[in-house]
Order: sequence, then C-alpha cells, then structure tokens
Amino acid sequence: MARKSEQQLADIHNEAIIEFGKIESALRNERLQSLKDRRFYSIAGAQWEGALGEQFENKPKFEVNKIHLSVIRIINEYRNNKIDAIFTPKDGMKNDKLSDTCNGLYRADENASCADEAYDNGFEEAIGGGFGAWRIRCDYEDEDGWDDEENPQNIRIEPIYDADSSVYFDLEAKRQDKSDAKRCFVISSMTYEAYHAEYGDNPASWPKLIHQFEFDWLTPSVVYVAEYYRVEKVTEKVHIFKGLLGDEIQVTDDELEDDDEKLDKLKATGYHETRIRKRKVTKVAMYLMNGSKIIEDCGYIPGRNIPIIPVYAKRWFVDNVERCMGHVRLATDTQRLINMLRSKLGEMASLSSVEIPIFTPEQMLGHGTKWSEANIKNYPYMLINAMQDQNGTAVAAGPVGYTKVANLPPAIAALMQVVEQDMIDLLGNQQAGEQLNSNISGVAVDLIQAKLDMQTYIYISNFAKAKARSAKVWLSMAKDVFTEKGRKLKSLTSQGETDTVELMKQTVNDDGQMVIENDLTSANFDVNFDIGPTSSSRRSSTVRSLTQMLSITQDPETQQVLGAMIMMNMEGEGISDVRDYFRKKLVNMGVIQPTAEERQQMQQNAANQPPDPNAEFLKASADQADAEAAKDRANTILITANAEKVNAETDKIKQDLHSQNHNDLLKTISLHNEITKTS
Repeated sequence: MARKSEQQLADIHNEAIIEFGKIESALRNERLQSLKDRRFYSIAGAQWEGALGEQFENKPKFEVNKIHLSVIRIINEYRNNKIDAIFTPKDGMKNDKLSDTCNGLYRADENASCADEAYDNGFEEAIGGGFGAWRIRCDYEDEDGWDDEENPQNIRIEPIYDADSSVYFDLEAKRQDKSDAKRCFVISSMTYEAYHAEYGDNPASWPKLIHQFEFDWLTPSVVYVAEYYRVEKVTEKVHIFKGLLGDEIQVTDDELEDDDEKLDKLKATGYHETRIRKRKVTKVAMYLMNGSKIIEDCGYIPGRNIPIIPVYAKRWFVDNVERCMGHVRLATDTQRLINMLRSKLGEMASLSSVEIPIFTPEQMLGHGTKWSEANIKNYPYMLINAMQDQNGTAVAAGPVGYTKVANLPPAIAALMQVVEQDMIDLLGNQQAGEQLNSNISGVAVDLIQAKLDMQTYIYISNFAKAKARSAKVWLSMAKDVFTEKGRKLKSLTSQGETDTVELMKQTVNDDGQMVIENDLTSANFDVNFDIGPTSSSRRSSTVRSLTQMLSITQDPETQQVLGAMIMMNMEGEGISDVRDYFRKKLVNMGVIQPTAEERQQMQQNAANQPPDPNAEFLKASADQADAEAAKDRANTILITANAEKVNAETDKIKQDLHSQNHNDLLKTISLHNEITKTS
C-alpha cells in the first residue's frame, strides 16, 4: 500500500482530534461513572471519595466492602464456566473439516497468546464498571526477524486495561459488538523515557480527561498516545492465476508490489494469469498518534474488521447515548450507608464506654496526673481534695456529677437492619450456595448452582457475545495471514490435545478428485458459542451421568465403552496416563475419531505388527487348499484334453479308414472296367 503524504496524515490527525472530542464529550459522564464504580469496589478508601468523605473529615471512616465479595463471586462463576466459540458452516453441513480446522487453530492461538488474561481483565472491568475490552493483533513469529514472507505472522489476543477511559468507538456504532463501527480510538500510556526511546521526539500527550486520582497521592508521569482505526472502502485489482491442476489463486496488486518475486514464483510453479478483476473491499487502516501529529502510519492491518472487542455487563441506549452498568453501581449508596453507620457506631464506642466522674478544679488540684493515668496504671485507690464550708471546716464531697454514656439512637438500629436487607436484594443472595450440607446429592447441588447462575447469567451471556465477535475478527485476520502453502500450525482439540494442521494441503477426496485442504481463504463460517462449566466440573458431571447409564445397560460392548469414557473423564493426581490409555482404547474401537497424529501412529503400528501364528497357519492352510484346488483343476483340464485328443485321433482313424475304403473301391471299379474292355 502506498504511504500517505505528510499533508494527508496531518488532515487525518485533525479529523481524529475533532471526532475524538465529540465522542468523549458524549460519553464522558457514563465512562467516568464506570471508572468510579471500578475504584469503588477495588481500591481501599475509594468508597469515601466525594462529598461524603468531606463530611466525615477527621472522623473514623471504616469500610465493610460487601460489594467486593459479591463481585468476586461473579468472577468465580465466570471462571468456572467455559465459553467456547464454535465455527459452523453457513450452508449447514455437518462435520465440515475446514470448520474443525478453524476451531483448532483458534484454540491454539488463544493458548499461545495467553488470551485468558485478556478475557479475565475484560470481564472483570465489565462487571465492576460496565465496560471492558481486548484487542486482536498480528505479530511476526520471530519478533527479531525480518519483515518478509520468510517470517510468517501469527494472531495474538491481548488485554486492554482501563477500557472505560481508553476505548472509544464512533457514535454511529449502535450494535453491542461494534461490528458496525467505522472508527475506533484506543488510548494507552507510556513513560516519557519509553516514548523517547521509541520515537525520539518531544511528546505532546493525547488528551485524556477521564481520570479519578483523589486517593492516589502518587501517580506515574506518563504521556498518552492513541491508536486510531479507520474502516475504508478500497477498490483493488485482483489477478487470477490458474495452476496445472486447475486450481485458481487470487493475487492483489498490493501483494505483487510488496513481493517482487511473487509473479516469477507463480510462473515457475505452473501458474498462468487468466484474467484481472476489480473489486471493492473493506480494509482497516491503523495510525499511531500523539496530541500533535501521527507518529506512525501502520498501513492496512489484516482482516476486514476493527480488531477491538468490547464487552458489556449491562447496556442500553437512552436519549441516543450508549449507557452501561456493572454489578456495582446500584449498590453504591447502600454500601456508603453501611460504611457511614459502622463509622458512626465506631465513633460512639470510642468516645466513652463508662460514666466519667465530674469534679471541681479544687477537688482535682494536685491529683490530675494520677487520675489521667487511671486507665493505664492500676492504682489501688484514688485521691481528691476535701472541700471546705463557709467556716473553713473540711467537708467530704464526692463528684459533682457523671458523664452520660452514649445510647444507640433507634433510627440507627432500624437503619442497620434495612440496609442489610437492601444489600441482599441488590447483590443477590449467595448464602444458599455457600451453606450446602455434606450429605446433599449431586443432582441437588446442580439444581442449586443453576439457580445461582441465573442471578448472573446476563453477564455470562453478554461476555459470550463478545467471545463470538472475537472469533469472527480472528477468522477475518486468519484469511489474510494463514495463506502460506505447506505451512504447519499448531492446533488444539476441545479436550486440550495438540495436533498439526498443514495449510493448502493437496489431497485426494473420496471421489478421487484432487482437492486442497485447509484453505482458510475460502473459510466462510457463522460463529456460535457454547456456555458450560469448566473442564474439571464438566468432567465430574459427565462421570456421574455415565455411571448412571452404566447401571441401566446390559450390552457388554456398551458397558465397555461407558467404562472407558468414565475412566477418561476421571480427575486426580497421576491419572493422566490412565486417561490416555482409555482414549487410545476408544480410538481403536472406533468410538472416538483419531487425530492426524493418532491416525499416523495407528498406521505405523499396523505396519510393524508381527504376524499372528494362528493367522499365518490359517493363511497357509488356505493357500494349500487353493493350491490343491488349482492342481485338481489342472488335472481335470488335462484329463479333458486327453479325452479330446483320443476323440480326435479316433475321428482321424475313422476318416483314414473311410478314405482307404473309398480308394479300394475306386481301384476295384477301375480294375473291373479294364477287364471288361479286354473281353
């Protein structure tokens, strides 16, 4: 792609600054509230930020953070659920090999890029504040290698931190997954030292107005830069080449321009150009900019989608403004009230727990120090000065009075009960799930867990939509990145087992036709998602179900299969080898489809298998029987031939006798004629 001129880049930067200002102005209040919610449940002291903290200045400010525990419960529910994106063919075909290939490659890329960190961070920010996000990007397999075809690209999934204050889509994007977005900004921070080391010039920070530093006494000095994504419609020429096997390859002008040797390589391998077509395609341009200029024009990125994946906890459009909310916001006032009541009670308890005697200054003169140390030193007695009457006579007198111990106001007692119930109503009652009896059945546990899951299902469901969008963006990138013929990539099955995929592999199908397998450029799939428990809890549930099935079947073969599946799903230390053994057993029985590696191993085992003596004996007996049968057939043929020969000789003798008799008759007639003439 031809790089843009300095003036074009300046115009794009000005356009981006103006558009970002409009987006941030419209969303500032919502995003600032999301940031406050995340701080509220996660940072010590943040629950007293604002006017309430000013009102309690120089007073006890206790925090009993019940919201934090509720958020952690939801996060644990999410981590105990496995959400898989599944590629399914658009035409509804079952067992499509290419969709299985995409599923395996996607899992492998998730595993290689530690995508769990990105997913966990996005989910936790969404639950806390309402909005989270992660990015998908391409990088080279060898980060220190050359930027060419000898250094292929991989796809990675990475977290975006503080998404509520750093990720902005254009205001026209209304869909939840932002598949209709045309612009996107991602703001990230760099230290000044890191910026100078990377770009060398004096930075002008990108404007970032959403922040909350009230309780953060020391924050790092950073400069903000922005990633700017623009969706563009581009007309490009496509050269179509046809190979010796009839397969066609499409090559764009940009690909021929980037690789001067590509055309020669195609001709050398038997491809010839058949036609040229023009098409309009969607591409995504990426720019890296600071507050004053574009510092890097990254060109068009792989894929046809903005690679930023948003995730929402709850989301609405109200008054044409996108609004979102996490699990924290509705309970913040109740949490503040709980903290305020606890603090007031603490203050009341700390002031005085006993009645304090009140004396006149004359009574305490000279004894003040001892009385002030009474709570520290255990004196056996205390002294006061005697009082004198009008005549100067000493008069024994006690304290003038006593201080009153503070009583708990009825309003505070009633309010304590109300706020506790309010907190349960707002956050959900989790006590039933935490107080399970030891003798409760597994089915009852599943029912209780299902009931608890419904309290947080909206969060899991919205996160699953984000995962589905992530898979679509990945597939769009993979169609541009995974194009090298013969390149081998790692693949993962749903059980976490590794396999190898060879791209553009030529093979023969069942009809005897030459086809190309694992061609991701032709991948066109829908993406569904499966929400279920994690591998551990899912296996436990599977073992229970299979055990129940084992008791109701009488077929030995079925029992053997069920027993093997139970052992394969067992959990425990040192049981992995046992699971592998039973998997191989099920593969050999034809119950489980083997991976490519397992299929190759089975073929090698079959080739190296020593001959069975019984089979060899039976084979030799069969060969001997065949030989004797062949011998009998040969003898029969020989006897038949001899008989035919005898018959032929007999016919010849008969023919010779007939011919001899005929000659003798002719001689007799001739002799008779001669005798007659003589007479």
